Amino acid sequence: MSSALLKLREQSRLFSTTEQEIAQHILQNPQLVVDMSIHELAKHTFSSASSIVRLCNHTGYSGYKEFRKAVTYELAMRERSRRVEQKEIAHSDSMQDIIDKITYANIISLEETRELMDVNVLRACVDLIKNARVIYLFGLGASLVAAQDAYLKFLRLNKLAVTNVDWHSQMLQAKNANAQDLGIVISYSGATTEVVECMKIMKENKTPIIAITRCVNSPVSELADQLLYTTANESIFRSGAMASRTSQLNIIDILYTALANDQYEASLEQLSRTHIQKPGQTSGKAYKTSSQG
Repeated sequence: MSSALLKLREQSRLFSTTEQEIAQHILQNPQLVVDMSIHELAKHTFSSASSIVRLCNHTGYSGYKEFRKAVTYELAMRERSRRVEQKEIAHSDSMQDIIDKITYANIISLEETRELMDVNVLRACVDLIKNARVIYLFGLGASLVAAQDAYLKFLRLNKLAVTNVDWHSQMLQAKNANAQDLGIVISYSGATTEVVECMKIMKENKTPIIAITRCVNSPVSELADQLLYTTANESIFRSGAMASRTSQLNIIDILYTALANDQYEASLEQLSRTHIQKPGQTSGKAYKTSSQG
């Protein structure tokens, strides 16, 4: 399930003036949708029920009832995230407390990433990856870990990918990219200056870009052609970065598996061919669609 409020925000630029005004009211106070009937919301936003129905249709919902249900669910998920944020690491925590809190934060991050995943966007991303001449991977800090994991997975499928650990090399990647290539940008903040600069260069080169980033308006989300969202939680000891890394790696796993499944027979053959047999491992062992490790 994709984010109803996110879809509303992204689609609002295509709305009529009246629909944009309704959308602004909803985005400023989503609880209105939960608390109000369509006629009450129309009165509150100085519009009409038919305008609200059109807004829901343009956002991808059959009507106000379906849209209201999606918003209600999303707000409930946000409240759960807020409660997670309250489970911060405290100096008085025991080792068991730390185990429980970090594990719980990662589980919530994965669940919320699943809810933010749009199947149509995922399908479009798989097509971009499948048709790309070269995949250029971008990320710094913790996000670089996910980029390197993606590199290894694409290598298993014989998909040409490039990743570098320093920004200057990544900028050269961007300069070398063209319309036949693909950039995959990984940025939790969505505002990493170096990554944004690389994206601007790729946009000039007409290189399509997939961004794996948190679900907020940001320079990265503005420049990307396709968006795969991680959750946007932070924490005292950067458990936000820990959870976001888990979320990023999960998205990479989903992309990799969806790509392999799209070319099922060829992928099985390729995975078998590129399997590196470990000492003591017998030949003929079943091969799984996972990265070497």
